[in-house]
Amino acid sequence: MVGGEVNSDGGKTDLHVLVVDDSTVVRMVHRMLMTSLGLKVQEAKNGKEAVDLHINGAYFDLIFMDMEMPIMNGPTATRELRAMGVKSNIVGVTSCTFESAHKDFIEAGLNHCVSKPLTIAMISSFLPDSNNK
Repeated sequence: MVGGEVNSDGGKTDLHVLVVDDSTVVRMVHRMLMTSLGLKVQEAKNGKEAVDLHINGAYFDLIFMDMEMPIMNGPTATRELRAMGVKSNIVGVTSCTFESAHKDFIEAGLNHCVSKPLTIAMISSFLPDSNNK
């Protein structure tokens, strides 16, 4: 099973993150930023792939979910993940600047919603304090 591993003193040593975005370039950039923070990163090209990973038993501490993707968009995937009982922190990532779009995405079950591009500081703000140094 994928997920944060606990070391002998009870602290997290590895945080597993899922990056869900249809853009190869965006996934590559986000992976580089996250691995530079010591995060274990897996990628999905659309919401259906993210849902399928969870159906097959994967677990992630944190999910960065794009809003607009083919096959299954971010809000639909987020609703499905929440309906499946997924408790991971899900951060919506969008290029849309309309507050109403952010609100609709958050109502789908997000913990947070941010505008692209992600930065190391933005990513760090979603990590537990033990990893946010």
